[in-house]
Amino acid sequence: MIRLALVEDDALYRSQLREYIDKYSAASGEKFTVTEFSDGDEIALGYKAVYDIILMDIEMKFMDGMMAAEEIRKKDTEVIIIFITNSPQYAIKGYAVDALDYVLKPVSYYAFSQRLSRAIERAARRTRHYLQINARGTAHKIDTAALYWVESCGHDLVFHTAEGALTASGSMAETETRLAQDSFFRVNKGCLVNLEHVDCMDGEDAVVHGERVPIARARRKAFLDALNDYINGAG
Repeated sequence: MIRLALVEDDALYRSQLREYIDKYSAASGEKFTVTEFSDGDEIALGYKAVYDIILMDIEMKFMDGMMAAEEIRKKDTEVIIIFITNSPQYAIKGYAVDALDYVLKPVSYYAFSQRLSRAIERAARRTRHYLQINARGTAHKIDTAALYWVESCGHDLVFHTAEGALTASGSMAETETRLAQDSFFRVNKGCLVNLEHVDCMDGEDAVVHGERVPIARARRKAFLDALNDYINGAG
């Protein structure tokens, strides 16, 4: 899931870019959560480092994109910034805030998709995390984005991954700590789920990559809050 902020004061351009994002998602299979802002001050003041990519207009009424980017960089050196501008002379200044690229208005879908693809590739390299486990004598390096959920089974843990189910010794508490930097949530004593792969809620269960995982009653509200924050780009 790519967490994207769209900062554009022109409602028509904002709508067009949102359509481009949806079109790109449909064509590529990439999933996005998009948070929209109508001015630079809305994202920069009280900024939280929860985004992978920021699409930022430069010329805005209250706080221009360059100033907003400067404020954002004080708190977040990793987020990828792409400027949207009427003039390339503004975009050149983007190097001062480590902007990845810029796209000129009027924005064509082709130019936009090329920049977005590049940004996604960069984000993937920056944010990829791995978990090393020893499953029945074989070492596995698991990309945490491809780890759906973990369940306790006796003295072992079963890791449900894109490779299939892998069984390894270990403690749930230790695994939860190792995955603390990623979007995992402990839904009950013996299950840890990746919020990115929660398909839906079905009664008292979460459906995680097509499988039902029970949620402890005492953890239900906290889980729903965490899932809502994740979906809305605040987790």
